[in-house]
Amino acid sequence: MPIQTAAAQDVTAYLDVLPEFQKGLKGVEGFDYLILITHLHRSERESLEVVPFLDDQSHGIFATRSPARPNRLGLSIINLISVDGLTLSFRGCDMLDGTPVLDIKPYVPAFDIREAKRVGWYEQKIQNLPHTRSDDRMSR
Repeated sequence: MPIQTAAAQDVTAYLDVLPEFQKGLKGVEGFDYLILITHLHRSERESLEVVPFLDDQSHGIFATRSPARPNRLGLSIINLISVDGLTLSFRGCDMLDGTPVLDIKPYVPAFDIREAKRVGWYEQKIQNLPHTRSDDRMSR
């Protein structure tokens, strides 16, 4: 499984929205990208320090995108392909099948893009993203 949506741009998936939330989808088809807030339901491990997928050194959990989080919340920015009733088709899936989606928000570059000069330890490791996949280190 890709570890970030940026490394999963060709991975297509579907999100089935519950019927009681159908009215909330009004207008969502007008966005190229959506932000999905998810519950990392299969992440069994909870730790304040982890060795993230892109590194072999330990880091504090809040300096990583690790799924072994105290609150088990995930964030994915996905490329919306289409909306068919209650089904969203998208690219950029970095989630396990069956991952509960807690919220959907529109991605708006004017709100969401920030110029960053510092990206911490990722600066030395980001080139490994395209070929790095998750493993079981976060589930134990």
